[in-house]
Amino acid sequence: MKSELNSIRLKIFTRSFDLRLYSYARELFRCFNVPIVRLTDQTADGYFYTMLKDTECDVAINIDEDAFVVNPEAVIDLVEFVIANGYANAGCPDGGGGCPRGGNPIVTNPFFNVLNLKLIRSKFSKEAVKQFDYKSVVKEMEDKFPKEILFSGHNFNRTDYEPYYPFFFWLAYNFKTYYLLSEKHADGISTILYNQNRVAICYHSWLARFYTTSSFVVKYFQKGAGKQKQRIDNLIDETYAVRQMNKPRFSYRDNFRFSTDKMLRWSIKIPQRIMGWPRKWAKWYRRWQEKNR
Repeated sequence: MKSELNSIRLKIFTRSFDLRLYSYARELFRCFNVPIVRLTDQTADGYFYTMLKDTECDVAINIDEDAFVVNPEAVIDLVEFVIANGYANAGCPDGGGGCPRGGNPIVTNPFFNVLNLKLIRSKFSKEAVKQFDYKSVVKEMEDKFPKEILFSGHNFNRTDYEPYYPFFFWLAYNFKTYYLLSEKHADGISTILYNQNRVAICYHSWLARFYTTSSFVVKYFQKGAGKQKQRIDNLIDETYAVRQMNKPRFSYRDNFRFSTDKMLRWSIKIPQRIMGWPRKWAKWYRRWQEKNR
């Protein structure tokens, strides 16, 4: 790590469901020589609050288990840039860029973020996030957004796409966010994310939730998604080739560990999903109301 960052307490956080994928991804960022935290059984917004509670961390690199680091030096350069320029967050807009989503670009999709937790804590409270009214300032925030980086579908008025939207609305209004450029990978789905110098940081595969799910089952959840394992494995192979690293080979014991971990994750996830249904139904009802006004 660069000497300038020696006084900064840096950690890597990964929200993880599949231990095999996590193991592939972790090997690619072990070289940072900083604490690595695997966050399991966390909600889509709750794990940000878990990071903020960790007062032994000043700056967090938040990276999904299906985002594979291609250039560690480019990541560290970005961390240094975020700190030096007073940014609270750097990440990929959730719409308008190279990610296959048409969400609100004010929000950075949490497959990769550099979060200055020490700075964020100076104003953060869950109540502040809850009370923040994005709709009252949407025009102001849209006017300030760097629209030159937008080239695909997006919607500044979209407010309930994901549970983490309120947190990122509050964050972008109260602090500076640096929006990273991205482009679509040659496989047609994955995203290549770049740092402030337009150097590739990572490849994000998307659809990791279907990594080991058969296409017969997948079609009931997301039509046309198909089985994703081969595509994601190809992306992992490509990343290891770019890094000139040997891809890990897992033993029978490892595979048993992956299977038991997956059963545990599912046993927790299913009740969580059921408990979340009322909120989803309420969201769909609000959308229906807005559409039929």
